[in-house]
Amino acid sequence: MKRSVAILALFVLPLLAQKQNFTINVGTPEGQQLQAIGQEADDAKKVQLMEDFLTKYPKHEGAPWVAGQLELIYMQQKQYDKALAAADKAYTGGPNEVDLGYNAIKAAEAKGDTDAIAKWAQRTAETTQKVVGSGKAPEGAEEKADFDHAKEVGTYAEYSIYAAASKSRDMKAITALGESLQKINPKSQYMWLVTPRYLASLGGKGCAEAGKLSAADSKNAEAFLFEADCSWRGARGDAAIASANKALEALNSRPKVEGGNEASKIGTANFFIGAGNALQQRWGPANKALRAALPALKGEPTYEANALFNLGMANYSLGKAIGDKGQMREGLRYFEQAAAMKSNVQDQASRNVTVIKKELGIP
Repeated sequence: MKRSVAILALFVLPLLAQKQNFTINVGTPEGQQLQAIGQEADDAKKVQLMEDFLTKYPKHEGAPWVAGQLELIYMQQKQYDKALAAADKAYTGGPNEVDLGYNAIKAAEAKGDTDAIAKWAQRTAETTQKVVGSGKAPEGAEEKADFDHAKEVGTYAEYSIYAAASKSRDMKAITALGESLQKINPKSQYMWLVTPRYLASLGGKGCAEAGKLSAADSKNAEAFLFEADCSWRGARGDAAIASANKALEALNSRPKVEGGNEASKIGTANFFIGAGNALQQRWGPANKALRAALPALKGEPTYEANALFNLGMANYSLGKAIGDKGQMREGLRYFEQAAAMKSNVQDQASRNVTVIKKELGIP
């Protein structure tokens, strides 16, 4: 049976019919029942035959095929619990269960069951690895098609966890999903995308976990950015700069990812470089990095307000050091913008506006 897979922008695959890759021996009771299943035209009777087969012969080599057929029928009937139960009956973790696992993920997604998504994503990833992870190059068109198909389904398993975490508002569920994806593939592109929500779901443990993620994958820019944020909030300027530079290196060297929002993340990295330098009163590097960051910080009021405040400090300080009142006035304008935003630096920005205006003789 030829299988067709369509990969769209959001990584959507159709439901898949389990490939029949075994010989039916009609000389045995199980073979006769498999033959009856194949010949039965009435869906209700076919379902009964398949359920009976899985109860009697759950470990038969044909069980994954039967379960796959049953999954499809239950999916069409929107009986997702029954589809998952059918998959559970037949699952052994063998390499012939790629489609069984994929359809179980789709049933779990349709049900909105994050535990079941994580469970079947892990199972499916393990199954697909038995096809693609052997290190042996596929031989012939059929073997290559199976290899490519398993690779696509394995990637979908990773995507399904990211998608579920993106939709969830349950912090415990997001944590469990993030942990599941780490087990499947800690270097997955979808691990990069789920990292901010996963780390945020951990609360006070997020900073330490960010260090583990970045150590496991040098391309996980999102983990480095989380580390930089932790350092900045802890007033550790040099550590914030180091993590932000590693984030920039990752963003500039890894493949672009759908939904990766790299431009915004580059802006955030520049913010931490600038804010880290500001903590050390290195106003020249701070000014340069924060100017680069500012356009990308819209929608991040805490970062934007602090960038404006530190640009005020940088330009006022640089201007005063050389007697450049024009640059001091530029610093004033940044302070005025910071004073107009509700933030942790709003009050101090307002006081700085008053002091600088008096110093420059501005009414």
